[in-house]
Amino acid sequence: MSTVQISLSAVSVHLGAQAALTDVSVRIEAGERVALVGANGSGKSTLLRTLHGLVLPTQGQVVQAPGVRQAMLFQRPHLLRLSALNNVALGLWLDRTRGLAWAAAQALALQALERVGLQSVARQNGRQLSGGQQQRLALARAWARQPDVLLLDEPTASLDPHAKREVEALMAEFACAPERPLTLVWASHNLGQVKRLATRVIYLEFGQVMADMPVADFFNPTQLAAHSPAAHVFVQGELS
Repeated sequence: MSTVQISLSAVSVHLGAQAALTDVSVRIEAGERVALVGANGSGKSTLLRTLHGLVLPTQGQVVQAPGVRQAMLFQRPHLLRLSALNNVALGLWLDRTRGLAWAAAQALALQALERVGLQSVARQNGRQLSGGQQQRLALARAWARQPDVLLLDEPTASLDPHAKREVEALMAEFACAPERPLTLVWASHNLGQVKRLATRVIYLEFGQVMADMPVADFFNPTQLAAHSPAAHVFVQGELS
């Protein structure tokens, strides 16, 4: 039986005079890997922030299931002028629901860095790492919080091909981890990445959901054209 972790019901979001989302209804279920696609300005980032509670709806309702924990990554990681280890440990230590002593927070942080292959740079300044290492550090920081849902906004957009593969591999590992599989929701312009990782695709245009389909159906030109001509035009333009 499916478990809905977050749902949006007829949500609209206005940022000033601009309608960023209009009448969006979405249900995110446990274990899904949901890719948000669409042109720049289509509402992908706003939808992620609304799911995470960073943006409040102007209309409609956002419901999170009791006990569901979230973490969010941004395209450019927000890192402190601290070591990689302490960038992870500080968030754990400040989480009063866990009540960790500093030494315990650092021990868990080191485990998280090992999880993403960064234990060798644990003492280096997080801001001095490469772009790919910084994004892996942000993933470690999120994973250490033990979320059920991981939201990612263009997590590989600014990375070189090697770093993209590393981050993609970690996303796949987190989603399929037998001990604690995560639900993934991420925005992407990379349709190849969407094909590789997603189980479901949501296409947005001008703040509206124009298609919400299983990944195999979304990349079936005949089915997509019948379901959403606008999404079909977008995909064909991206693939041409």
